[in-house]
Amino acid sequence: MSDSGQQGDRPEYKVYRSRRGLGGGGGASGLEALRERVRPDKDPDHGPAPGRRRGGLTPGRVFKWIALAVMAWLLFSFLVFIVSAQTQTGVSDNAKEALSGGGNSLMTGSNILVLGSDSRAGASIDKSQAGPGRADSILVLHAAFGSVRKLSIPRDSLAQIPGHDAQKINAAYALGGTALMVDTVESFLGNDIRVNHVVEVDFQDFPDLIDALGGVTVENKTRICAPEFDNFYKGFNLGKGEQKLDGRKALGFARVRKNPCAPGENDLDRAARQQQVVSGMRGSLLSPVSFVRLPAISWRAPKAIKSDMHGPGLLGLFTDLVTGNSDETNVLKPSCLGCGPGGSLVVSDEEKRASVKRLEGR
Repeated sequence: MSDSGQQGDRPEYKVYRSRRGLGGGGGASGLEALRERVRPDKDPDHGPAPGRRRGGLTPGRVFKWIALAVMAWLLFSFLVFIVSAQTQTGVSDNAKEALSGGGNSLMTGSNILVLGSDSRAGASIDKSQAGPGRADSILVLHAAFGSVRKLSIPRDSLAQIPGHDAQKINAAYALGGTALMVDTVESFLGNDIRVNHVVEVDFQDFPDLIDALGGVTVENKTRICAPEFDNFYKGFNLGKGEQKLDGRKALGFARVRKNPCAPGENDLDRAARQQQVVSGMRGSLLSPVSFVRLPAISWRAPKAIKSDMHGPGLLGLFTDLVTGNSDETNVLKPSCLGCGPGGSLVVSDEEKRASVKRLEGR
């Protein structure tokens, strides 16, 4: 084989120039630069480098996790409220038909009639009172844009009940239920007001809601001693001054009428006590302790009421009552105490018109 043939069989190689080392130096310096790049920031002699700490709990992270936990707890409580509200029975079809159209959104303004009654058979408000089934408390709310105004109608106010004679307004509930009560309240307050929604509070379940709140604190202005009060409570007694009440005592405080220890009290004093209970509930709900109880409260609240509104509507109303701008309750002032038929209270038309204007912010 010739020399030229042997040279032709040899493979050809390309010669590449080596790159400059990392960091601009030669091989050794390039290797050192690479080590510097991958070297951890943590120096065993000097601790972690500033600003590069990983895995620790910083104040920002703690605040973030607390905020997420609070939001999750609130969301869970809201869902519990809606589920509980959806499982409750609503008001009768007759009551729904009696309600006026419009005002379906609490954002645009709605008038809500709140009635307090006792569903227990044979239960009476006072043994001296005529018959069960009368509305024990009558309250009109005007809810709009996160604010709630309240008007309390004394249950002994003289009213012309549609289809019946003029008598105490609370008798409408016994004569025709919620539907007649809606018509009577609209007629009593005048043609300027319409009731859009109704909420019935059942006093049988009311104590459980108060207990879920951890009780309420009230300021009792006069000693209460009512041995003949309500066959469910077997009498009611309460000392003067600041009192922390559980559910049963709070209900007794709100409902008692005849107080031998203060014979001069009337239905207006009773309405003022009811307002104290409502304010006490709001205060208890806003306390830090109640935040832990919030799911239990959310479950109990809808069980104490019946309404034409469903879960979201009721949730909006409760939220406005608790967190919104809520004025003090305005109580209708009678021009004559006990001078109407059956000892009823007479309220002038001027007082009614002025109260409705304040209620609706006109």
